[in-house]
Amino acid sequence: MLTNNSEGSRGSLKTLRSRPLAFAQQRDQGFALVLVLWVLSLLMIMAASFSLTMRRETGVIAGITGGAQALAAAESGIAMAEMMLMNPDPAKRWHSDGNIYQIQFLNALVRIRLQSETGKIDLNQANQAQLQQLMAQVPMEPEKQTALVSAIMDWRDQDDLVNIDGAEKKEYKEAGKLYQPRNKPFQSLEELQMVLGMDETILKQLEPLVTVYSGGQQLNLGQASGEVMLAMGVDPALVNQCIQLRNQSAAAGILMQPVPLGPGVDCGSGQGNIIEIIAESQLENGSGAIIKTIVANNQGAGGTAGGALPFQILSWKREERADTSLFSEDKDSLLVTPNAKS
Repeated sequence: MLTNNSEGSRGSLKTLRSRPLAFAQQRDQGFALVLVLWVLSLLMIMAASFSLTMRRETGVIAGITGGAQALAAAESGIAMAEMMLMNPDPAKRWHSDGNIYQIQFLNALVRIRLQSETGKIDLNQANQAQLQQLMAQVPMEPEKQTALVSAIMDWRDQDDLVNIDGAEKKEYKEAGKLYQPRNKPFQSLEELQMVLGMDETILKQLEPLVTVYSGGQQLNLGQASGEVMLAMGVDPALVNQCIQLRNQSAAAGILMQPVPLGPGVDCGSGQGNIIEIIAESQLENGSGAIIKTIVANNQGAGGTAGGALPFQILSWKREERADTSLFSEDKDSLLVTPNAKS
């Protein structure tokens, strides 16, 4: 009995002694499992972060590449327009009356619009009545329209006399401006934004209608775009008729002669000496670019014969965005070449 009890006691004691060892082994195994899970989780997070970084970098590279391609296509559109303006066949030259031409450049679609500066309202030559008619197209109070017209005239005149509701040195100082009117003609359209009372919204609406390059007070409606004709109070029905006639003559390669449509409204076409060229490209991936430039055609003055370049660049800028795209539906009616050609 004593022997059996002793052996049982020793077995129980051995069992008790082995339990802490088993518990330790299980604890070590559990810790190793948790450690493995943490390492796997960390590796997954690192892989996901790396994948996200790569996707972002790929997207950025694709955006930069697409932007560069779109810009190159728009620049090609400008070069194409200049080449077509020099076409020796007058009937095949592109017209500078607001029509839109469309070409295919590699994987980009490019629309190009040419507008003669003589078909716009010259800020330095327009009288008060013309400026008032122009401002009437901008949705704002009549009092503000009159004040803005007077401020424009005060900016360009050579004296310090204030027009009614206008602005000279005193008014600019009271408005907290750190500059004063130049009392000289406008040098660029960008200078217009410095006139007291002008803001970005108004400037965006006026830009397609005005110029500082025509040098004449009389507006050439024969070279004016539909927007300018409407701004000058021409009947919308006559404007649409004129645009259709221009489009048909350009598409058919026929030199259009001035056509009287109404009192004081002669619809013409052709080519001016100072031309605004707008080229907008659109890629299949959605990238796009817009370039606006104003060039002087030196061919008529014999510039090329003297060794000068055929075109002199007067203004060149890239537009970050367009309030009215050349690819918008309302511009489709101005397309001379609806089927793009490479």
